[in-house]
Amino acid sequence: MDLKKITDSLRAASQKLALQNAGVKNAALCAVAEALDKNRASIIAANDKDVAAARAAGISESIIDRLMLNDKRIDGIIDSLRIVIGQTDPVGEEVAGWKTPNGMTIRQVRVPLGVVAIIYENRPNVTVDAFSLAYKSGNAILLRGSSSSYKSNVEIVRVICEALAGVAGGVPEAIELVEVREHDHSDVDQILNAVGMIDVCLPRGGKKLIENVVRNAKVPVIETGSGVCHLYVDEFGDLEMACKIAENAKIQRPSVCNAIECVVVHSKVAAEFLPKMEETFAGRVKLHADERAIKYLKNAIPATDADFGNEYLDYECCIKVVDTIEEAISYINSHNTKHSESIISESRANTRLFQNMIDASCVYVNASTRFTDGGEFGFGAELGISTQKLHVRGPMGIKVLTTTKYLIDGEGQVR
Repeated sequence: MDLKKITDSLRAASQKLALQNAGVKNAALCAVAEALDKNRASIIAANDKDVAAARAAGISESIIDRLMLNDKRIDGIIDSLRIVIGQTDPVGEEVAGWKTPNGMTIRQVRVPLGVVAIIYENRPNVTVDAFSLAYKSGNAILLRGSSSSYKSNVEIVRVICEALAGVAGGVPEAIELVEVREHDHSDVDQILNAVGMIDVCLPRGGKKLIENVVRNAKVPVIETGSGVCHLYVDEFGDLEMACKIAENAKIQRPSVCNAIECVVVHSKVAAEFLPKMEETFAGRVKLHADERAIKYLKNAIPATDADFGNEYLDYECCIKVVDTIEEAISYINSHNTKHSESIISESRANTRLFQNMIDASCVYVNASTRFTDGGEFGFGAELGISTQKLHVRGPMGIKVLTTTKYLIDGEGQVR
């Protein structure tokens, strides 16, 4: 891979985009949305090949679920793209402005980052999400997907580039897909070391991928976290609500990062709640229970230390019993990945304590962690869920791909 040649082209494309207004960029994105709709058959056909190869390789169905595209999911991709089109262009937004005592006018405005790289696994919808957010915010993007979704990604990028080439003002050079070879990650190393060529890199995938990027990158990184999410059922919780939320947060789509991996239960309600939850799960979830929880469950197995803090990404869950909300908070903060946590409680004091003390990007009261998502937050597409504290935290929408600069107007002032 000639990364210098690729990033030079992307840099030139980003400079073109930086000069375009929202109307021109939106017209290009509308053309992409229409092209994705018209070409859904070829996209699904390419995806079918990826799915077949994944099944032949023995990949788990929960991971294949992340890889799979169908008409409904393509509808969702297009809907997310149209939400991005309808959002306000952040480029040029005046964040702050003031006049200095000597008469200079200072304005802080949003500008694109420039060239963005995203390294991601399995999910081909990320290809469109990342592109649309980058394009709308005036950035060029380098996509490095996984080998498991490569055929899908190639077809999606082909459709995007043809759509951009066919519309006035379209900049097809603003998107580039890295050619992926199985078991060869040398291109990832090049991206992570592309100082001066890539302005920021985002990893989106499992714990191993994220740790590799964070540990080895020399370019700036926005860290998206794996999702070891917890549901805490408080002594003052509505247990019927808790069962409903636990079912949604664990079972609706267990392979995603905002699904819960652990249920923490107050000892005062454990005897009543845990059998209810097990009945609600109806054998669909393998339960790993600590020694206090297991006596209330019919089909659980003893949890080991490895279960607590583990991201199953499957129909599995661990259970822990605690005696106080303070103990729950301490346990969650020491075992989570700073992603999403939820408390079920009717106590205002306890819910506020939980929200104030839990260290995570999203903290819920009486709601499922499955809402941690750019679409659910009204952003349309998302780049991922940031679990770090600098620059951005939580679901990442358009503004994440901008920074600011100061524009100063004077009349001959000198210092």
